[in-house]
Amino acid sequence: MSLREQYIAFQTILIKEILRFVRIWIQTLVPPAVTTALYFIVFGSLIGSQIGDMDGVAYIDYIVPGLILMAIITHVYGNVVASFFSAKFQKNIEEMLVSPMPNYIILLGYVAGGVARGLAVGLIVVVIALFFTELRVYHWGITLSIMLLTSVLFSLGGFINAAYARNFEDISIVPNFVLTPLTYLGGIFYTIKMLPEFWQTVSLANPILYMINAFRYGMLGVSDIDVGVAFALTLAVTAGLFVWALRLLDRGISISH
Repeated sequence: MSLREQYIAFQTILIKEILRFVRIWIQTLVPPAVTTALYFIVFGSLIGSQIGDMDGVAYIDYIVPGLILMAIITHVYGNVVASFFSAKFQKNIEEMLVSPMPNYIILLGYVAGGVARGLAVGLIVVVIALFFTELRVYHWGITLSIMLLTSVLFSLGGFINAAYARNFEDISIVPNFVLTPLTYLGGIFYTIKMLPEFWQTVSLANPILYMINAFRYGMLGVSDIDVGVAFALTLAVTAGLFVWALRLLDRGISISH
């Protein structure tokens, strides 16, 4: 395929993925707005007023970066895992695999679709946050780049989960039993400095902690983790997942049933 044909193929997959979640916007875009508003009411306004400052920042401001990134992670992952598994289940993916389209274009199309939903959800959460606090951004470059990197990383994670999944139950195991605990324990609502030394060390094994802290540094200028380390880890994991996902497509592991 020529570069122009590859671009058209990528664009087609991306548009299909965007239309997929836009058509059912009540199910895909409204829930994060409601959930975020509840988090702000309960944790920000009610509990936060009793906590005071955290790391020199008002508590309601402190949780904003984590809530934004949590929504992005959840919906990016969910979008790709559901979409790609549906393509497998309906045998649509087989048509793509036998076409002249390179496998990396298929992968990039699904990842870009997940990123698009993640950015849409992130924007919605930001709008909701403006009703409860005055947002400020300490470093735009760090904020936007870690948001994009995290979106790509979890799009790839959702793709890999869907590639291995044999049934609909398989696509819910990782989000429910791995992703959700790691996200809530990733420092969204607290600084790990509050934890005993042993649990601080254990927390460092959670990759989501690095992403949330890098994002928090970009918005507020405070972080429990060295931002350079956070970026290096996120880039390394993203690159590893990309190679893994592409190999799965090339080898056809669990793609066809």
